Formats: sequence, C-alpha cells, structure tokens
Amino acid sequence: MRSLALLLLALAARMASGAAAAGVSLGPSSFAVTGVFPSSVYSSYYNNPTATSAQPQPVITDPVLHKIFPESLTDPVHIPQNDTKDPHPLPNKASDSLLFAHAVEQILSLANNSFLTSACAKCQAALEVGKFLAMAAPEQGPALAVAICHAFNFNSDCDTMFGVLGIGAVVTQVVANADVGGFDGQMLCHNFANGVCPIPPVSPLNITGWFAKPKPSPLPPPKTPSGKRLKVLHLSDVHIDPRFDNGAEANCTTGLCCRSNVKNDATFPNISLPAPRYGSFLCDSPFSLVLAGLQSIPVLTGTEHTGFDFTVYTGDLVSHDPDHQLSSREYIEYTETVLYDLYKRQLGSGPVYASLGNHDTYNQAQDAPHALGPPLADQFQWDYDHLAGLWQHEQWLPESAITLARAHYSAYMVRRADGLRIITINTDMCARRSANWFNYINMTSHDPSGMLRFVTDELQDAEDAGDRVWIMGHVLAGWDGGNALGNPTDLFYQIVDRFSPHVIANIFWGHTHEDALSIFYTNNGTVQNRDTALVSSWITPSLTPLTNLNSGFRMYEVDSSTFDILDAYTWMADVATFPALDGQTQFGPTFELEYSTREAYGANITGWGPNDPLNGTWWHLVTEQMDKDPSLVETFTTFQGKTSVLTQPCTGQCVPAKICYMRSGSTALALQNCIPGFGSVQ
Repeated sequence: MRSLALLLLALAARMASGAAAAGVSLGPSSFAVTGVFPSSVYSSYYNNPTATSAQPQPVITDPVLHKIFPESLTDPVHIPQNDTKDPHPLPNKASDSLLFAHAVEQILSLANNSFLTSACAKCQAALEVGKFLAMAAPEQGPALAVAICHAFNFNSDCDTMFGVLGIGAVVTQVVANADVGGFDGQMLCHNFANGVCPIPPVSPLNITGWFAKPKPSPLPPPKTPSGKRLKVLHLSDVHIDPRFDNGAEANCTTGLCCRSNVKNDATFPNISLPAPRYGSFLCDSPFSLVLAGLQSIPVLTGTEHTGFDFTVYTGDLVSHDPDHQLSSREYIEYTETVLYDLYKRQLGSGPVYASLGNHDTYNQAQDAPHALGPPLADQFQWDYDHLAGLWQHEQWLPESAITLARAHYSAYMVRRADGLRIITINTDMCARRSANWFNYINMTSHDPSGMLRFVTDELQDAEDAGDRVWIMGHVLAGWDGGNALGNPTDLFYQIVDRFSPHVIANIFWGHTHEDALSIFYTNNGTVQNRDTALVSSWITPSLTPLTNLNSGFRMYEVDSSTFDILDAYTWMADVATFPALDGQTQFGPTFELEYSTREAYGANITGWGPNDPLNGTWWHLVTEQMDKDPSLVETFTTFQGKTSVLTQPCTGQCVPAKICYMRSGSTALALQNCIPGFGSVQ
C-alpha cells in the first residue's frame, strides 16, 4: 500500500507541475527529509549523531590507505593551524654557471619587455631578486615571502600563510622556475600584486601540426536519436565542512563562517547569527545538509528504484579553508573518502564520473606540471593516486581509466558500453582566479602541462571510432573571463571548434557555485549566430550555499544515442528557511523543483520540437530572445543564484553583459567583447 501511495503522489505531482517531458517520470515537486540525522548511514560515530547541538562525527575508514581517520582531524572546536606531517620539497640549488645564464637571460628579457610601467618594473625587478635567492638558497625562499608579505601587508597572518609549512615552499618553487622578467612575471604581478602590471594579451597561437587530421568536410551524418532518455545527475561543489560548528558565528567578518574560530567584529564576543545546523549563506555544507541533499535526490528525480544511468561530478569536495587550516593532505583524503563513499551508497546504481576541483588537493589549487621533473613534479601524485584508488574501489572506472588518472593529474577518458566517451580535465592547469601558482611557469605556452594535448588525442581517437564525447572539468573556460587563463582557454576553444559538433556533444563545468552557461562558435566566435553555434557548456549550481546562494543540484534527460541533452531540471533548497529548522527533528530542508530549462527559456523558440536537443544552436536562439526580452535575462539571473533571496536584479548594462558572457567560451573572447563586472550574483 505504501508503494502505491507513493506512486499516486508522484503522478499527481507530475501532472501539477508539468515539468517532465513526455514519457519521463519525476518524483514529487518537493520533498522534506526527517529532521533526525540518518544514523544508520555509518556504523559508528565519535559523538551522538542524533543530537541537534552538534554535527555528527562518523568514524571513517579509508579503503585505499587502510586507516581510520582520527576524531581530531574534524574536531570543530580545535582546528589545526599548520601541517607538520608532509611539507613540500624545495628546488635543488643551482650551480654558479646556471645562475649566470639565468641572470643574462632575465636581464635581456626585462630590457625587451614592452609592457612595463614604473610600478610593474619594480614588481618584476623584485621577482628577479626572489628568483636568484630561490635558486641559490631555496631554504630562504619562504622567509623572503614572509618578509615581503609583511612589508606590503598582503595577508593578516603572513608567517602562517607564506611560511615553509604554508604556501611559501610552493611560491619558492614557482619563482625559481618562472620567467619573472617576461610574461610569467607580468602575470604574477598582475594577479598577486594588486594588478600593478597590465594583463598581457593572449599570445599568438600557432596550431600548425597540433591536430593529427583536418576537420572532416563534410561532417559525418549526425547520429539518429533513439527516443530513449537517460537520467544523468550533475553534482558540483558540495564543499562538505566536517568542522561546521552548530551555533557558531554564521555572519562572520572574515573567513569561512559557522566555525568556532571566527567572529563578527561588530558584535564579538556575542554571536550575531548562530549557525543553523543545516547551514547558512556564508558557510560550507555541514554533514546534515549533505545527507539531506543526497536523500532528496533519488526521490525528486524518480530514481529511487533505478538509480541514475550515471552521474557527473565537476569537482570541489573540500571546505574553503585557508591552507594552514587544512592542516595536511590527510584532511583532503578524509573528505574524498567521505563524499565518494556517500555518493556510492546514497545515489543508487550508475557510475560517478568525477573531475578534480581546485580545493581538492593540498595545498589547495596547486598542481605541478610534469615538465618540472622529479621530485617537484611528483609532489601531488599522492592525491592522484588516492583519487584513482577510490574511483577503482567504488568500481566506477575500468583499469584503463585508472591508469590514465594516475598519469594525467587525475584526468582520464572512459568509454562507456553505450558508446559515449567521458573525458575529464584537471582545470587547475588553466585556472587563474583559484591561483595555481605553478601555472605561472612558462606562460607563453598554451599547454605547459600537456593537459590539452591529452584531451586532443582522446578526441581524435573518439572521432576515428565514430563516438560522441562529453568533456567535464571544474574551472570554466569562458563566461566573464575571470576564472581561467587566456592562453590555455584560447587553445581549448580551437580544440572544441575542431571536434564539434560531430564529436563533442556537451561540456560541463562547476566552480562558480552558480547556474550559468556559455556557447562555443566556429572560427573563434568571430561570427555568432544560430548557424555558427557549435556546442554549449553547462555551469552547474553548487550544493554549498557559499556565498549568498541557495543549495542545489541538476539532472539531465539525455538521448541514449546522440547523447544530446533534451531537458535539464534544477532543484534547490531555500537556505533562508534553515534557521527555522533548528530545535526540532520532524523536518529537514525541503528541496523543490526550481525550473525546467526547456520550459523556462524555450517558449518563443519556433521550430524546435520537444525531442530536439538543447544544444549550442538552441542556446544561441535563447540569447536572441534575451536581446528582445530583457526579462529573460532577469529570469536567468534569478536561477543563477538558485532563487536566493540575496540575489540582486540584473538591469542596465548587466543585461547585454550577461548575453555576451553566454556567448563567450574563452577568457580571451570575454575580455575582448564583454562589459566587465556582472559575472557573479554573489
């Protein structure tokens, strides 16, 4: 009888909402889990998991490392200040002859640099001094970084942030290997010294010989739709915070709120807003919110008994701690173990294909290119090995993909039995705002890490086999141009052009925590219309509310032959309601259907049937409708913040800016064409 009642409820919700396409069933329009934490999820806990005064602290065993993580690792009251277990290596001391050669090289580089201003010249000259110290006496590099930090007030805790146990060893490695008198130095001074150097233009790109074969002309005929729809879950940026402290300051002045070590300067020692146990707008996801979301997903998507065909996870598992609070790589391993285990157990059948986010390593966002050579190139291998081991343990990837993940910075290709290939990218290798310091070595190269060489070769194999591909990564390539570096995204755009639309079906990103999209066009986007649109890249909303957002997730309906997306459904939970859930255990957060993409944007797009794909052409037509009707941009902006009460309206110059962002698949296009300053609703 209970099963029959649930079925009738689901049918009624479907008829009421009209959200699902013909032949596809969803769950109810909303669902509230019980307020009691599901203690059966784990066999044992360090504390009482049913208490509402604190977040549960489960006992977690790592199946790869065969160890139990200690309670002190996630103790919300005693947060560590530094890693004393696994400091990073420092570069080898250079010979006198090499020092001389570099001195000549850098002086000539400075003399020939046409972009220098006075402040810029001073910054690059200072980097020169740091370079020679880093090469001749590397053990002094972190001390120099601390001294410079104090002198220019770069951080409130210079000794911790830039010391040898913080980011100081990484900075020393980068300065020792970068061309600080040239392009590398200009970008370092632009990104890390308050923009004293202007951002250099994208370097000229010569792709002669890059592609093994020219683009087929004519293109092979498109695959015939099967009429069968797959259900694919897209999760991103969960950012679980196992140190979340119920009742701590949720409106802190600086840092990650809902922690015992933060305060509101205006009200301290009093707490202005006690942290609700399901989270708040300036906080990452507590265990309770993560479990509430994962419990709601199968019910709302109608996959309780079937599971998803597969799930894509576009990175960022770990909380937004500064490096010195992460304490060690063990905190990263703990988080990876917890969340991938929960995905396996809570989401049902179907593999999870995951990419690495900028917070999913230690130090955060840091990944060293192979070109550095050992031991520097190997210092993050522990993370790639651990991730590969977990994905293998959960039986999500075949051995061939596991081998690739270990060799390519956790990136891999997997060919599914249905013919779809998933290619993942470690976007730390092209990230700008998230600050992988190692990207500032050899920046005139469009692919210093070899990541895009790997992607190109895999796409060529897919084209030769007649397969379609989904590409997924964390940091988006375009939008407003603020997240990724110009050179690698310029090359990536040419790769997408070469292999679209016949090979690449869709691209997926995360990172911003917001709901957005950008389109790739032929010929580097010089002409942007329905005929030149190639493929769309979906930027999915986050589960974490940080910053000022609601909590959300998405599911795609996908044709099982073409692997085109036919509709996308986004759910959200209103974070503003979370404080009212404290003090009781009857109800937890309510996740509800926010919108269907086809219904929200497709009403005035003519000639597009219910089974036609939401591809690059469709999305370009959406932007044309936005040009005619700015209220559609306001709808887009509302969804961008997951209908948060804190999202501000988009008016004036914001309207053409967002349309331009949607048409910008690379940093270079966005910076060249778009009005800056409207990329985020946070």
